[in-house]
Amino acid sequence: MMPPLETQDLARRLLAHEAAAGKASERTEPAAFRVCEKLRPHLCALAGVAGYRSLLSRALTLARPEAPSLSAVQVTADGSLQGLGGLAPQVDKERVGKDGVLLVAHLLGLFVDFIGAALTLRLVQDVTPHLGVTAKSDSPIPVETILQEVNALNNVSERLESLADQRPFVEDALMSISGNIRSIAAVLEVLVLVKNKSTERLNELGIPASIN
Repeated sequence: MMPPLETQDLARRLLAHEAAAGKASERTEPAAFRVCEKLRPHLCALAGVAGYRSLLSRALTLARPEAPSLSAVQVTADGSLQGLGGLAPQVDKERVGKDGVLLVAHLLGLFVDFIGAALTLRLVQDVTPHLGVTAKSDSPIPVETILQEVNALNNVSERLESLADQRPFVEDALMSISGNIRSIAAVLEVLVLVKNKSTERLNELGIPASIN
């Protein structure tokens, strides 16, 4: 299954930006590896290291059938990528670039499924503020949309907790991911409320309105 064209386009823009911005000393690594490395701490904050590693591994699995240069690539314990040094000589740089777009597109697509499009775009904005990533309307993401994503995150957290009760052998991992998601949802809600000076809701949460 190929990622949506808009997700592929976003991945292509991220890699092009990284290729242009990268220092000469960094260019021995593919732009896709560098993009994933820049996204990694932000995505780990959302899903935890184990959750991010699992999603990156899934993205790699989805990309490999159409991406021969990724056949030797592996995900390390901390969520980094390694193994491109084992490429066959006939795999050229253009092929590596196309395969990298596919890998990053699959990773972004999984996070869109996981945390929603609005929050994924906001995360990309934070990582590459000069790229000018915007919502489809080419306007800032509305507050209401972000709060809908907060509710979606809380729902995901609840579903993971329910799954943890049913699957004791992965209970600790699921509960850890659930806790990370719930914490991010809470922080995101507070940031939105503070920015929009929602005093009443802040008081309901026990947060002093003076922090506005």
